[in-house]
Amino acid sequence: MNIIVCIKQVPGTSNVNIDPKTGTLIRDGAAAKMNPYDLFALEMGLKLREEYGGSLRVVSMGPNSALQVIREAVYMGADGGVLISDRKFGGADVLATSYTLCSGIKALGDYDLILTGKQTTDGDTAQVGSELAEHLGIPHVAYVRSLKVKDDRLEYVSNLDEMVVHGLIEMPCLVCADGEINTPRLPSFKRKVEFEDCSELIRIITFDDVEDKDENHYGLKGSPTQVEKIFEPDKNKDKQMISDGDLALETFKILKSRKFI
Repeated sequence: MNIIVCIKQVPGTSNVNIDPKTGTLIRDGAAAKMNPYDLFALEMGLKLREEYGGSLRVVSMGPNSALQVIREAVYMGADGGVLISDRKFGGADVLATSYTLCSGIKALGDYDLILTGKQTTDGDTAQVGSELAEHLGIPHVAYVRSLKVKDDRLEYVSNLDEMVVHGLIEMPCLVCADGEINTPRLPSFKRKVEFEDCSELIRIITFDDVEDKDENHYGLKGSPTQVEKIFEPDKNKDKQMISDGDLALETFKILKSRKFI
């Protein structure tokens, strides 16, 4: 089974600078980590490879700093990784991001299964996985908590809001893994020593490597949603202490005067 797992580097702190012109995060130089939800997808993929054989590669889109999370995935057990990186891809919204990932994955060749986390902690749209499947023209299912091969298809359990769905899906397909479905393994120190910087296992795909050379499909140019204005919220540290009288009644009066109730 040829498995691809999409992972993303996200800010490791809430103290992230914003580009005032584009409204996008300034990722260069910021503390970063692998998107937590992608860890569950990666663990699911590693277990499938261990049980059914094959290969597992990770794919990430971002600046050169995203190589850090690809190396982490290799130390966890991935066979290799791909970084989709180019200035022309910067500032992409959900549509442009999913299309760029689609173009990069097409450049990799055949696959049986693509795994993604259910969402990212920086965008929280939970849309990239399903849009990527639509661009690739393959079936997909979300919120999956278990997978196993059955008669050349995948048998899945999907944890929806009001029901649990058991079903079968044809390969190749895309699966969005639910959160907290497993316990992701830690990176192996032995693999870290063995592969060091992993340069021989990582391929970088740029705009020159994708088939579609229309710049209007990528980055800010290919993003129909634009940030009109972005600003930091005002921080009010004023406080009022109540020490005498009926504390509940006085609290009620304050909340009512400020129209909270």
